[in-house]
Amino acid sequence: MKRLLTAILMVGVAGAAQALESAPVASKRAVATLVTETDAMQPGKPFRVALRLRMADGWHTYWKNPGDAGVPPDLTIEHVAQSPIDWPTPRRVAEGPVMTYAYTGEVLLPVTITADSGTIVAHAQWLVCKDVCVPEDGEFSLNLPVGTPGLSAQAGLFAAHDRAVPRTSPWTATVSPEGTLFVRGPELTRTTVTDAWFIPDQPGWIQDDAAQPLSVRDGGFTLSLKPAKGFVAADGLSGVLSVRDRSGQQTDTVVRAGPGPAPTPAIPPLGQILVFAFLGGLILNLMPCVFPILAMKAVGLVRHAGNGRRHAVAYTVGVLVAFMALAGALLATRAAGTAAGWGFQFSSPMFVAAMAWLLFAVGLNLSGVFQIGSGLAGTGNGLANRHGMAGSFFTGLLAVLVATPCTAPFMGVAVAAGLAAPPAITLLVFAAMGLGLAAPYAALASIPGLAHLMPRPGRWMEVLKQALAFPMYGATAWLIWVISQEAGPAGVLSTAAGAVLVGFAAWAFGASQSASVPGRRFGQTAAVVSVLAAMAVLIGIAGAPLGRADEAGSGAEAFTPQRLAALRSAGKPAFVNMTAAWCVTCLVNERVAIGTDQVRSAFAADGVTYLKGDWTRQDPAITAFLRQNGREGVPLYVFFPAAGGEPIVLPQILTEGAVLRVLRASSAAAAAAG
Repeated sequence: MKRLLTAILMVGVAGAAQALESAPVASKRAVATLVTETDAMQPGKPFRVALRLRMADGWHTYWKNPGDAGVPPDLTIEHVAQSPIDWPTPRRVAEGPVMTYAYTGEVLLPVTITADSGTIVAHAQWLVCKDVCVPEDGEFSLNLPVGTPGLSAQAGLFAAHDRAVPRTSPWTATVSPEGTLFVRGPELTRTTVTDAWFIPDQPGWIQDDAAQPLSVRDGGFTLSLKPAKGFVAADGLSGVLSVRDRSGQQTDTVVRAGPGPAPTPAIPPLGQILVFAFLGGLILNLMPCVFPILAMKAVGLVRHAGNGRRHAVAYTVGVLVAFMALAGALLATRAAGTAAGWGFQFSSPMFVAAMAWLLFAVGLNLSGVFQIGSGLAGTGNGLANRHGMAGSFFTGLLAVLVATPCTAPFMGVAVAAGLAAPPAITLLVFAAMGLGLAAPYAALASIPGLAHLMPRPGRWMEVLKQALAFPMYGATAWLIWVISQEAGPAGVLSTAAGAVLVGFAAWAFGASQSASVPGRRFGQTAAVVSVLAAMAVLIGIAGAPLGRADEAGSGAEAFTPQRLAALRSAGKPAFVNMTAAWCVTCLVNERVAIGTDQVRSAFAADGVTYLKGDWTRQDPAITAFLRQNGREGVPLYVFFPAAGGEPIVLPQILTEGAVLRVLRASSAAAAAAG
């Protein structure tokens, strides 16, 4: 009996709530009506009316700031005082190359009015877009009875709208002149914030289609916004800030950020940085880039067995000088506003070609084409092979120059932390890396017990010296392949032509060494002319157009921040591979860990989009992504799980098993959540 009375009462209440909705204005794209929150009105008392838009599948309309394109809806109530539209939180909608802020499905756009009578006449206009954009408009009218207001049948729409309106932010925020939005709050931690994005109130403040790299620390996070022409740092920013936690719960807030400096990056303890830097330099000795250079000194170690400590010191000084020079160059380019990262010199085709010619010349010297004499003591292709202290010093220099593309484990973290610290700390970190690289050779050359284990000099030394030319030729071939990735076929042709000129110079110089004085002068002159011709070719290589690696069959898409943002917005998983043609570790990882049939099948089964970023020529967008993830060089591998899960950074020395474990764990987590 009690249930029956409750049901009768509910029917009565529903009957009392009048359905106050205007006649629709309909098209194939959208249906628009005017609705009220109350079923009656009192003159002089405020109440809410709203434009209700129901859009067909695939169509959308826009927020008050439409973004890169679009026009926001407009609602005008005649002969009454009305408030601005109370906008719910929009979605980010990528429309080709532009980013817009829009609504799909159904949206309610309320205003508060104060009327003297129950007759409401309104005009509205809105833009709906899909593949094309169509402007629409309509006239609406409603008649509310005068009386005691109650909830209308459409009141639930207003309640749902109120839940979709962003609330006032409980956090403090500042924005730097460079566009770094810094949000602070005690509950904002690495475990609670997995994604965040900002939508500005006004167009022209930021570049809407640019990525917003997120960096989270305990007590706050930063979003790296890209300012547009309308951005004025002194005025700050305002807009909607959306934050997503580990469970996928999204919190939308209205944030007003005042001007302020960019936060100081969180830096690990100095002792930990120095240990990682030393280990990174030590591991570089195992990288393929360094093998050919250290091989040059294997014969010299035997020859210098009785004087090893001095040569160890000279080699270590050469390594440290090279590291300090690289650190200074990085700091200088940063101060000048240029994006530079570890291995930056290998992004220059001119540098790569010069290194290829240098190693080729060293190989020719080891093969006996020419011998280093006083007339060539100052030239680059003989410095690293000289027998005195200078030879050990310049071997250290050369080892560092060709070692940098082989970014080893620990190296990326140490470099990133060092460059984020004051310049003095940066130099200290680079010195620790240099000591790590120099340590094995210095120990072998300076410890008497190790020197006594070396074999006695003999005929075998000349044979070994000639054999060691072939690692030089192999390194030269690899660098020519790097040129093919950076400068295309034209760059390869120019590099090969330059190698012919360098080879001729080496032969002419070597042939003249045993000739008479006139013959020696003629040979040296021919060698100099040939080297100068090679320098002219080198200048031409500097302006070569960018080459593109052939990704056919790799299953990879080219990485762009916009593509990654679109995948994240759609809740789809993505695997990002940041690589470069000159990074040997990257190439090995791609062959043994990413390009296998098992990993490709797992990508396909889980719907993972494989994005590959080519940093061969220092793409600024990739540089920004590297720094967002605490790295200054490649390789970098990041897996973005489905449904906005927290990104996972994989090891730099990658295995197939490591990739598959991350994919399986993500699939299991998604299945459990579903």
